[in-house]
Formats: sequence, structure tokens, C-alpha cells
Amino acid sequence: MIDTAPDAIIVSRSDGVITVANRRAHEMFSYPPGRLIGISIDDLIPEPARSKHATLRAEYLAGEHPPLRRRPVRGRCYNGSTFPVEISLATVTAPDGETYVTSILRDDTVQRRAAATLKLFASIVQSSHDAIVTTAQDGRILSWNPGAELLYGYPAEEMIGASIEKIIPPDRRGDEEQIRHLVRLGGRVDRYRCSRITASGRPVAVSMLISPLLDEHDMLIGTTGTARDVTERERAEARVQAILDAAPDALLGVAESGRMVLVNAEAERLFGHPRHDLIHMSVDRLLPDGLPPVSAVLRTGGDSTPLDSERTGGDEQRWAKRRAIRSDGAELPVDIAVSAMYTDTGVITVVAVRDITERLAVEAERRRLREETDRQRLEARMQQAQRLESLGQLAGGIAHDFNNLLAVIVNYAAFIIEDVAGSPAAADAEQIARAAQRGSDLTHQLLAFARREVIRPRPLDLNAVVTEVQKMLERSLGEHIKLTVRTTTPLPAVMADPGQLEQVLVNLAVNARDAMPTGGRLTIDTAEVQVDEEHSAARAGLKPGSYLRLRVSDTGTGMPKEVIDKAFEPFFTTKPSGQGTGLGLATVYGIITQAGGTVQIYSEPGMGTTFIILLPVTDMQAQETNGEDSADLMPGDGVTVLVAEDEDALREVTSRILNRGGYTVLAANGGEEALRLAAEHPIDVLLTDVIMPGMLGKDLADAIVTRYPRTKVLFMSGYAQPVLTDHGTLSADVHLLEKPFTGAELMRALHDELHAKP
Repeated sequence: MIDTAPDAIIVSRSDGVITVANRRAHEMFSYPPGRLIGISIDDLIPEPARSKHATLRAEYLAGEHPPLRRRPVRGRCYNGSTFPVEISLATVTAPDGETYVTSILRDDTVQRRAAATLKLFASIVQSSHDAIVTTAQDGRILSWNPGAELLYGYPAEEMIGASIEKIIPPDRRGDEEQIRHLVRLGGRVDRYRCSRITASGRPVAVSMLISPLLDEHDMLIGTTGTARDVTERERAEARVQAILDAAPDALLGVAESGRMVLVNAEAERLFGHPRHDLIHMSVDRLLPDGLPPVSAVLRTGGDSTPLDSERTGGDEQRWAKRRAIRSDGAELPVDIAVSAMYTDTGVITVVAVRDITERLAVEAERRRLREETDRQRLEARMQQAQRLESLGQLAGGIAHDFNNLLAVIVNYAAFIIEDVAGSPAAADAEQIARAAQRGSDLTHQLLAFARREVIRPRPLDLNAVVTEVQKMLERSLGEHIKLTVRTTTPLPAVMADPGQLEQVLVNLAVNARDAMPTGGRLTIDTAEVQVDEEHSAARAGLKPGSYLRLRVSDTGTGMPKEVIDKAFEPFFTTKPSGQGTGLGLATVYGIITQAGGTVQIYSEPGMGTTFIILLPVTDMQAQETNGEDSADLMPGDGVTVLVAEDEDALREVTSRILNRGGYTVLAANGGEEALRLAAEHPIDVLLTDVIMPGMLGKDLADAIVTRYPRTKVLFMSGYAQPVLTDHGTLSADVHLLEKPFTGAELMRALHDELHAKP
């Protein structure tokens, strides 16, 4: 019993020698087990009290020696360190006449810290400007701080013990009780706007936060409500600040003293200072070149012409040396526009600052390129490159999240179709799945045009690809279109993605069909050609050498020159509204140029159209383009899959598909959790998203394969090019499942990964 006591128990003789010491005593004084027995109690007392302790002990035992309760002292550990402790003493005389002193010691550090913390919390509550009110579970008020007195007008002595409904409008009491009930059940309630009634009967708008109230045993005893008065001025300032924070330029409001009185979020990002440091800082610290006098700004009538711009003739704009200084001391070239306004506190100069680092770099690059080649050709190519980059940024920006959403839509629609087959709901779900697939196709077209699509190139027999597409086109073009295919054999191989080449042929065939509404002839032929310095493709930028020519001709309506000039531009279409996206030819252009080739158009109105595609020849041998094995998928019994996906809905639907397929699923919301699960459970396959916050999928896969080399890895992504590819080309040893995927595609990819040869 002594050994299991929570407090330290030490029994010593009248001479101070310890005869009994329990386990807690050894732990408290950091002595090895049993080492306290036989030493003097004086050894446990630090200097200078130790030298006096023998005398005090003798005086205590010589008198009446009453029990002592919870006296604060300091103890000395085995290593010489000291600590605060409470001690209680009692004496007993043994039958042999020896007097023994029993000491019970308790380390009060935790209790003192807890008391100090509680005192600090109480002080914070009392000094808070917010109204903080605690209520019991029955709604009875337990505490009412000065902030509540100020906001509601009721003194604390009147409100403690009263019902909280006294300050809640009658028509809102039911809703407020539901909110408190939700908090009592463990739910989370974010800060919300509501109304309260003051002592004068006036309603006041407040921002309210409700949180659970726990006792010292972590038992729920009620709720705590924190209310803040939201005045009209605060709401107006919040709206204005939100507008300023949404501005793309850094905005500074500068008083006549040169101190800043207003900044926006972009100013924090540009200059690297937090908002509270920028306010009242001198503007000269950020803009060392200074600002014009307020009087000069006012004379312009509010003209916000950039101060650092100067015209050098023509349409070109050169930028002078205006500087901005960041918090780390770095200098940035900036464009500064200035205006001024009168306020009740004086004139405020409003400064709009824009970082022009990239603009200067672009201007320098443009000047360098103009010196290297013809101005007209360069400008045309730059415009096309800029459009391509803009679309690429757009497509890359939306592809990841958009394909995540489409994957969730497709698979939940599939669940509905499977679970309620034959019902009206299943038919509706099929419409949802088809719409999601069209969205996926559109995303892939955008990426293909922008040359940001992940490709899997391999040596191909171009004739085999054309023959395969011919079978499909003969079924889909219609009887009014006569399809003729002429192939030249043998042909060397080209390095390309077979799926993308098929898409090129289908897009061109569909355009040709639409250009021949009353019927006509579509001809596809292949041949090997040599491109020299005089060849038109060489003049367009193609390197001389051996190429395969893929030519697609129709006898349709043809195109005028102004249409040909814009044919490859994204979203440009001559078809009626709703009958074309304007991405067909743009996609063809992106695929062919990404493969290192070129595409040209020859057409005249009424004379039909011919597309000539040139693809570079490779020395490698062509691989057969066999279709996928149609064998039944193997079940996942006994196979454990670790799913790493930061998108909650997609992680859930992926896990559900795998569970239905018989796999054992471990789900992680990111790389760190995935590493923890891999350390706790044996896994066979890692199925990971490529782009995740905190840790990219490739880094996660490298870490897991390094620790567990037998683990298979399957990536999934709606936009993996920046992470997994080399200039857009997927490495042969990387297995990728592109989003959005269906359940069958996921099961097939996992089956192939599990049965792939090492």
C-alpha cells in the first residue's frame, strides 16, 4: 500500500536515518530504487537549510512535536537540483522507545501553475472588451464579465442566476437554444451574426461565438458565449477593406506627415511587412525615390498617371528607375500611380504600386528577340506563344481541382446507377455521368492545346494508327462521306503518344465531315518526306531532316484566309452556337507541336481543305498498338492499398470503390499521415495523388519505396505534368491513373500495377 501511494512517503528515526521510502519518494528525488534506505534525511534538503536541519529536528522531537500539515519547503534531488514540495509530518514512538517521523511529500508545481493559469484566464475575461457570458446547461447565467455589463447594460449581480433568454429576442430563442444544444453535443459552431436585447430594450447586432464550458474533470457543465458589438462603422470599414484587399496592386494611404495610415493585403505581400508594422511606417522606407508633393498631385485633378513611365516614341513604353524596398532589403522595380483625396483628418495621398519585374524581363526579352529575327514574324509568334501560355496557365490551374470534382461526380453517379439500376434515378445518374465525361474531355482538350497534357510517347507505326482509326471512322462518319486511306509502306517509326495521334485524326475527320453537310470525299494518306532549308516547314521553324507526312484532305466548303489565320486559336469556331467548342484544331496544333512536328493548312473557299502534318522520324523500332486486355479484373482479396488524397470527397469515393472491389483500404489526407499509416500497417500498393499540400505525391512515393522497397506505386492526378514529367513526357517507370477515372479504370490500373513485371 505504501509503495503504490501517489505521494512520497519517507519514515526516518530520530537521528534522521531513513528506514522506509516508497517508490514515489525515489521517483520524486530521482534516486535509484532502494538507495534512499539508510541515508540521512538531511541529504534530501538543499543548502543552507541542510546545516540547520539537525538542530530543528532535535528541537521538534524534544517538544510536543504536533503533526505539521502541508508546509512548503524545497527538496534536493540525487543530481543536486532542487524543486518546491509540500510536506506533512507526524511522529510515532515504537515499543522499543525509538521515535519515528513519517513525512508525506507532494510536488505542488502542477497545482501552482494551474492556479496561476486560472488566475490569468480570469484576468483576461475580466479585462476583455468582448461580452463573455457563461451559462449552465439549463440556460442559467453563471458569470457575467464587465464587457457584458457594458454591452447589454445589465449589472452582473442582476444577471447571475437569471436565464440567458432575458437578452435574446423572443423570435430567436428557439434557434439560439438549438445552437447551444449543438455545442453541448460536441459540434462546432463558427462565429455568427445575431441580435441581442439591451437593458433599455434596444436591439444590438453582435458577432457571437459559442464554445463548450468544462469543469476541472473535463465534464461539460454549460456553454460560453463571446459577443462583440458590430457597429455600422465597423461593417462599412470591413466592406471597404475587403474591396481594397481584392485589388491586384499594392495600395498605400499616406498622410501629409509621410506616415502610412492605410494598406491592403497586396501591400503586405509585396513589401513583406505585416499590416500592423506598415501602419504609421514612413513611406520613404518602402519607396526611397519619394513621392511628388501633395500640392502637385492635387493640381492634376486626381490624375493617376504612372509617375515612373516615359514615352520613347511609337507605342513602346520604357520604365524608369523607380524602386521599392522589401523587408529583407531586396529592391524591386515598380510602377507607381498617385492620386489624392481630402478627408476629415487632412489630405491622404493614395499610392498604387505594381511590381514590374516580370514586365521588365518580358520587355528585355522582346528587345533581344527583335534583334535576332524579323519583327513581323517574331510578333506573330510571340502573340501565339502568349495565348498558348495564358491557356496553359488556365488549364493547368483548373485541371487538378476540376478533375478531382469530376472524379467524385462520375463515381457517385456510377454508385447510383449500380444501386438503383433500371429506375428513373439511374437514368438521371447516367445523364450526370455523361455530362461529367464531357467536362473531362474539355479539360483534356485544353491541356492538349496548351501542350500541358501528360503524354506517353513510344515508337509508333503511323500506318497502324491510321488503319485503326479508319475502322472507327467508317462506322461514325456516315454513308454520305466516302473515306479513302492510302498508306506508303514501309515507313520508319515516329515517337508519339498513340492516343493523341488518334485524337488528331478524329478531330480532323469530324471537322471535314461538318464541312461536307451534303456529302463528299475524305482522304487520309501517309508518306516519308525530307525537309531541307527551302522547304516551307523549315521556313516555319522545323529543323531539316526526315519526317513522316500525314495528310488529311476533304472536298468541303473550304476556308478563307482570315479563317485560316485564326483556325488554331482556342475557342475560335465558325460553327453555329452550341455545335462546337473551338478547341478541335487548337488541340491538333498542341499535340503535333508537343511531338516536335508542325501542322499547316491549305484551303480556298469552295475548293476543300488539306491539313499537312509532319512528324520527325525516330531510329527506334515501332511497337504494336494492341488494345487493352479485356480479361476479367482480379479481385483485391488480401491486398492492402494506402490511399493518399487531400480532397476529402475524392478520398472517400476512391476508398469506397476499392472496398467494393475487395481491397483493404487505408486512407490518408496527406503525406505525413500516409507515412504514419505505412509505418503502422503493411501495405502492398500506394495509390497517391500527385499534387498535395505539404508533401507532393512523388516525394511520398520515394519515401515509402525507400523504406519498403516491395511496395508498388500508382499515381493519380488530373494535372501531373509539373511534378512527374520531363518536358511533358511521362517516364516509362511512372504509372499514372488520370483523373477523372471510373471505378473500372481504377480497378484495372491497380490490377495492372500489382501484376506488372518488376
